[in-house]
Amino acid sequence: MAKFVFGMNQSLDGYVDHTEMRTGPALFRHWIEHVRALAGSVYGRRMYEIMRYWDEDIPEWSAEQREFATAWRCQPKWVVSRTLKSVGPNATLVADDIEAAIRGLKARLAGEVAVSGPELARSLTNLGLVDEYRLYFHPVVLGRGKPFFSGPRPPLRPVASDHMGEDVIRLTYVPA
Repeated sequence: MAKFVFGMNQSLDGYVDHTEMRTGPALFRHWIEHVRALAGSVYGRRMYEIMRYWDEDIPEWSAEQREFATAWRCQPKWVVSRTLKSVGPNATLVADDIEAAIRGLKARLAGEVAVSGPELARSLTNLGLVDEYRLYFHPVVLGRGKPFFSGPRPPLRPVASDHMGEDVIRLTYVPA
């Protein structure tokens, strides 16, 4: 049975915005290894559209960016959306009976599956499908944006805290 994990970079005041937070070398290496080890990822539409950037080949990319792109492209992806009509390579569109589809993935897969996107995480949390939350706090305050928790916060129990490279702290929680 797969373990569904929702984890994202966020500001100290709880907002996620990939354009406002810089990932240093150590944290970027962490994300490469994390993606490489996943059994797959489940994406909400908005987050999937952002991550499609890695389907391109950009000549200016560093060796690490190419490594991340390779890991991301190899990973199976399921995209939850009622508005998209198609998805890119190595991705499956999930548009109907989302709960049954996600429960089926959870039962069929082994290892970690990343849950990507706050709205999707809220929906899966409401269904009791998120097994772990990883909050990567960056030392910035945004004061606006998309919150990490886009709905009522579930009761959580802390299980770990880690320094993640330059100046990021990762807090890990499981449902209480």
